[in-house]
Amino acid sequence: MLPVLALVAPLAVSLGLLWFGRAHVPDPGRSLFGASGEDALRLKSWLGTALLGLALVQVLLALGMYRRGPAARPVRRAHRVGGWLAFALSLPIAQHCLLAYGVQFTDVRVGVHSAAGCFLYGAFAAKVLLVRRGGLPGWVLPVAGGALFCAVGVLWWAAALWFLNGYSTPWF
Repeated sequence: MLPVLALVAPLAVSLGLLWFGRAHVPDPGRSLFGASGEDALRLKSWLGTALLGLALVQVLLALGMYRRGPAARPVRRAHRVGGWLAFALSLPIAQHCLLAYGVQFTDVRVGVHSAAGCFLYGAFAAKVLLVRRGGLPGWVLPVAGGALFCAVGVLWWAAALWFLNGYSTPWF
């Protein structure tokens, strides 16, 4: 039952965010911790950069867990705490994006960013469901974690890098 749930729940989360982001009326003047306009973009860019850094630490901790030595238990705990911190850090960024701009496909960069944002939370739901289940093939959790890391990287590239690089992203 859990493998089916691990496939259906992420899809439902991703599609639910996509639907909400397309259905509601965006409010571009919405503030983030009191910052609005370009200040909100700057704040989200720095928060997104911190999130990318946390995601990189998560990858390094995950690599440490696969050594399975006596140090694996503290590394596992640090990985779990770091994951929840990354999730918590992502929420205000995502909330502002979703409510201020919605899900848009006006150009390639914005479309990639919107799709990756919806995918991120679906991938997170899958990882949480899968990590609670034992007896999985050894490749499942690394693939789920890799998908999360890639989603964070794509989001950072399509938004934070775009802003911090003077509204320009390589390849667009």
